Amino acid sequence: MTASARVVPPRIEQLDALRGFALFGILVVNLGVFASPYYGLGLPDPGYDGGLDRAVRLLVACLFEMKFYLLFSFLFGYSFSLQLDSAQRAGEAFVPRMLRRSLGLWLIGLAHAVLLFHGDILGTYAAMGLALLAMRALSERAALRCALALIVATAASWAGLALLIRLSGETGAVDARSAAAEAQATLAGFTGPPSAVVAQRISELASTGIVLAFMQAPCALAMFLLGRVAGRREVFARLDRYRPLLRRLRRWGFGIGLPAAAFYAGVSTFEPGGALELAALALSLLTAPLLTGAYAALAMSGFAGRAGPRLVRWLAPAGRMALSNYLLQSAAAALVFTGYGLGLMGRVSPLAVLAFAVLLFGAQLRLSAWWMQRHGHGPMEWLLRAITLGTWPRWRKPARDAA
Repeated sequence: MTASARVVPPRIEQLDALRGFALFGILVVNLGVFASPYYGLGLPDPGYDGGLDRAVRLLVACLFEMKFYLLFSFLFGYSFSLQLDSAQRAGEAFVPRMLRRSLGLWLIGLAHAVLLFHGDILGTYAAMGLALLAMRALSERAALRCALALIVATAASWAGLALLIRLSGETGAVDARSAAAEAQATLAGFTGPPSAVVAQRISELASTGIVLAFMQAPCALAMFLLGRVAGRREVFARLDRYRPLLRRLRRWGFGIGLPAAAFYAGVSTFEPGGALELAALALSLLTAPLLTGAYAALAMSGFAGRAGPRLVRWLAPAGRMALSNYLLQSAAAALVFTGYGLGLMGRVSPLAVLAFAVLLFGAQLRLSAWWMQRHGHGPMEWLLRAITLGTWPRWRKPARDAA
């Protein structure tokens, strides 16, 4: 069959909208890293430790942390499955293509980590994408078992660390003076000249790498596998067949995942930095996929409701250029909070940071809609596609297709 004669499956707009929804949650979490030098130190920022500040941090930790990158990971696996099936139908070599795509994603992620955001997830996706490629022939049952094992093993590792700290007789609590000194050094680095910002970002990569390797990477791979299974079953293209599954996801996610997330949020907000927080983290790692599933099920049900078409129209363009928007979020945050621009790290309250997230994402929705009316791909998607295919894709839509 010639390329012109191939039947291309219609794009699932709800899937793009769900990816756009995930982008907002990722933005809310990532802005917290940019905004406070105390992030991840196990000590609240003394400048913003009032009741409202804690309430906002509690909300973000409960509803956003460790949820939306899992949703994005699930969608990565789902798209992988669609791409593999499409390549098989067309008789194209899939492995070389995915290897080039992973290399391109890793290079983009490396530049992102060094220049804009040390919490970059793209490099992890590139590495775990290779693992998914190697596991592509797994049966659905084997893939589900492997995903469950990865989640349980990750949670058990952090629970074991909490237990070791407890048995050692140590509280694991953070020394306030050393944490404050580290925060001041972080603040000086990130609000200094651009060279100091890059140097500080590079110095943060080692500690961030531990979190990526022992928490986000295995959990992301687990969600890749779950997405792979869902993609093989074409869940989003056959939602009517899976309504009972969506109801179970909402029931389990909000019944089990949400209380566990609330427990973690309460501990991390009011008793941070000790063995108890690690234990709460382990519980959240174990149950976060359930709450993520509930979010996905709730969103897909909402997209099918009366206001659904409007929501999809708003969110889908941002989801179609998710890579570009992810990088744009980091660039905007770097300009606001680091020495690249305003240098406002440590000077913005959690509530103001949350408001900034809403405003920035709203602007991205408008920009994405404008861009996708004129182009077939986002700018970074275009670059990644060029690396993947080894040729330059069309930059603009033909005049007859542009709105």
